[in-house]
Amino acid sequence: MFKNVIQTREALQDLMGKPSSLAVNKVIDCLDEHCKTFIAKSPFIVLATSNKAGNADASPRGDQPGFVSVLDQKHLLIPERRGNKRLDSLYNLLENPQVGILFLIPGSRETLRINGKASIVTDQELLYPLKASNSIPIVGIGVKVEECFLHCGKAIIRSNLWEPSSWLALDDMPKAGEILAAHAKAAEKTKEEIEVSLEESYIKRLY
Repeated sequence: MFKNVIQTREALQDLMGKPSSLAVNKVIDCLDEHCKTFIAKSPFIVLATSNKAGNADASPRGDQPGFVSVLDQKHLLIPERRGNKRLDSLYNLLENPQVGILFLIPGSRETLRINGKASIVTDQELLYPLKASNSIPIVGIGVKVEECFLHCGKAIIRSNLWEPSSWLALDDMPKAGEILAAHAKAAEKTKEEIEVSLEESYIKRLY
């Protein structure tokens, strides 16, 4: 399929160039006050994991702003809210602790990136403050921070992500029930039945 593939760092740098001193030096190894403020205002993250074979996964996590707990300058705790029990990210962490996290704030062009090592924790004294709708997380993802840096806003700007005028009308949106019905044929459910089940889960099984 792909005829011309770059295979070395040198070839990539020759083509793309080298980063500026600002891009290189902006990486820090702990959570300073700026990072803490950004995390406290973020209601949505993307969590990247991979298993020992290198098979990667990116999973969304979201809740009220500040749902990710900053424990100290080197440690975060992400509550594991109620889901479909696939546990893709958690299974990956059992094999490979390395994670990448992208923090977003609606309306902000910049994002915060954090890389580190994660583990699945059950410390009740840490999980209890992360309860929502009277539901305490059974487990959380504890992260030891290794790298933090602000990512520039070019991707957000180019995508018009926060511009309502660029958003699709609801009728033009991809339909979840139709997609799932096509992909999960073994479930033997119609797209209408899946839509009803999804909406019920959003109302009754959010936490």
